Amino acid sequence: MTMQDFIVEIGTEELPPKALKKLSIAFSEGILKGLKDAGICHGETASYASPRRLALVINELQTQQPDKAVEKRGPSKQAAFDAQGQATRALTGFTNSLGINPDQLEEMDTPKGTWLVYRSTEAGHTTQALIGDIVNQSLADLPIPKRMRWGAEKVEFVRPVQWIVMLLGNDVVEGKTLGIRHGKTTRGHRFHSTGDISIESPSTYAQQLLDEGKVIADYEIRKEKIRKGVTQAAENVGGLAIIDEDLLDEVCALNEWPVPLVGKFDVEFLQVPAEALISSMKEHQKYFHALDGDGKIMPLFITLSNIESKDPKQVISGNERVIRPRLADAAFFFKTDKKTSLADKRELLKKIVFQNKLGTIYDKTERVAKLAERIALAIGSEPTLAKRAGELAKSDLVSEMVLEFTDLQGIMAYHYALHDGENEEVSLALNEQYMPKYAGGPLPSTPTGCAVSIAEKLDSLVGLFGINQPPSGTKDPFALRRASLGILRIIVEKKLPLDLEDLITWAIECHEELENKNITKQLIDYLLERFRARYDDENISAEVFLSVSARRPTKPLDFDKRIRAVDSFMAIDAAVALASANKRVSNILSKQNIDAKLSVNPDLLSEPAEQNLALVLEEKSAEVMPSFEAGDYEKALKALASLQAPVDRFFDEVMVMANEETLRNNRIALLQSLRALFLHVADISLLSR
Repeated sequence: MTMQDFIVEIGTEELPPKALKKLSIAFSEGILKGLKDAGICHGETASYASPRRLALVINELQTQQPDKAVEKRGPSKQAAFDAQGQATRALTGFTNSLGINPDQLEEMDTPKGTWLVYRSTEAGHTTQALIGDIVNQSLADLPIPKRMRWGAEKVEFVRPVQWIVMLLGNDVVEGKTLGIRHGKTTRGHRFHSTGDISIESPSTYAQQLLDEGKVIADYEIRKEKIRKGVTQAAENVGGLAIIDEDLLDEVCALNEWPVPLVGKFDVEFLQVPAEALISSMKEHQKYFHALDGDGKIMPLFITLSNIESKDPKQVISGNERVIRPRLADAAFFFKTDKKTSLADKRELLKKIVFQNKLGTIYDKTERVAKLAERIALAIGSEPTLAKRAGELAKSDLVSEMVLEFTDLQGIMAYHYALHDGENEEVSLALNEQYMPKYAGGPLPSTPTGCAVSIAEKLDSLVGLFGINQPPSGTKDPFALRRASLGILRIIVEKKLPLDLEDLITWAIECHEELENKNITKQLIDYLLERFRARYDDENISAEVFLSVSARRPTKPLDFDKRIRAVDSFMAIDAAVALASANKRVSNILSKQNIDAKLSVNPDLLSEPAEQNLALVLEEKSAEVMPSFEAGDYEKALKALASLQAPVDRFFDEVMVMANEETLRNNRIALLQSLRALFLHVADISLLSR
């Protein structure tokens, strides 16, 4: 079958930089899905994205769909003809709907009788005829929250479309997309391009844009060029460039021909906390910063220009003039904020509502302070420090700096607390209360930080669950899922001896009357379920998670130890057999209406296999109980692995469901004791597959 290369390029006004990468991926995936659905095969593909274009090149694209065999089943042979052998209405209706004669039908034998079928071959359409609609469908499906219109036509897209390139081989694909007729002419850089560029073929697209248009169309190549350029620019002035990946993506989406330039700002601005300087440069100007050999911020910035200026000093000077008032604002905010202590700022929180039914942010700090104090006592930390940090936790929200740079909340509280003469651990906790800020992010470094972070998150969880407003579907306005994962990570990774049931009880006591009376159970279940994603990421099977969660251990650190132990146990050869045996025991016990736990009577153990199992169970119980009590579940399960042989022998040689009730109950009691040993860790019957 004939193959030809294909190119489609959507040329637009500047696309939203934060959405460019996402739009490019979705555009390419949509087209490739459309081709797959149409049965059209192809070779390698390459996606391109720059501020003014989305493009996809496909190598060796089939120029026509393959022919498709079509089979349509009609009525059964019995229903197709009457007693005289004449065609029934069922048959004539079927043939008339297809425009065929009855003699064109074939017979097909099935277990339910003989049926009449019509078989034909449907000729495939040309790719030239299909590709335009496939591209249009991909564009229609792009994740664009709000589309815009332009011109006289009722066409909508994320930005006005200026040109469309669509070639199959060297030929233009006839038709229109987003109101623009397809062509082979693209546009290069707004200032550096030699003019409109006529694309010779899909294979020359990227190189022509580079050579004639001064456009690096490949997003990833452009991104790496920026990374290397920024790194080298910082090294040239003796610094180390700090490259934020989100900022790198955004800058990549703003430039087609990126040129790194280094500018400077006044040394006096270094008196402002570095985080504020960085936020101002990053958020407002999209600048990268650099650190010196001591890890301190340098009075310079690295910007990316989208032109290769003949006089770069003028470009740098312009950027320096722009950044100065931004940094001056930050310096003014910092100076102004320091005139009032965090303790005094806290009074302003009484006017800010946290949630209608849960009071003000001031009320929240009162609860967090009490809860943090209680947690600090439980983990052996200093309760007075935790209480003080909880009281000041949100005071920086009313500072001028945080009102301007919201991403600095917590960070500025740390700096202001130090200025106020607060204890250093209290000051650190004001920032650490928000940790971890993202999946895998750093955890609080101090015990006080851990106490306040857990308290802050738990207060929100208990409060919102308490007023029956838990997360639902995709809605989670208070980020309770992230808060839950943060609590679990802190407790597990910091090895804190905390019980979720205790924590929730303490948090409830800090609230006034809550509507939800079943909050403790609901919230424990919710928190434990959050563990699932954690272990999925570590490729720990769902069966392992379910076996542990079935026991519902409410201490996160203990829960994690059990998971690790069961996961390790599953690698032992005996694990599968013992899991199956436990499944069998579970099934037997579930069918017996026995309320109380039976005890084994040694005098009723008549079979050698059951006598042996009873003896081994007694020995193993004595061996592993100290491990269970110490939380060394892995050691205990490894020791229990030796039960496989006596358990297998028991089931091979002993009839559990004996006719005599006392004998039967004694054997059931023996199985209960076997199952009870494993239940100290998990319900391993759920591991049986």
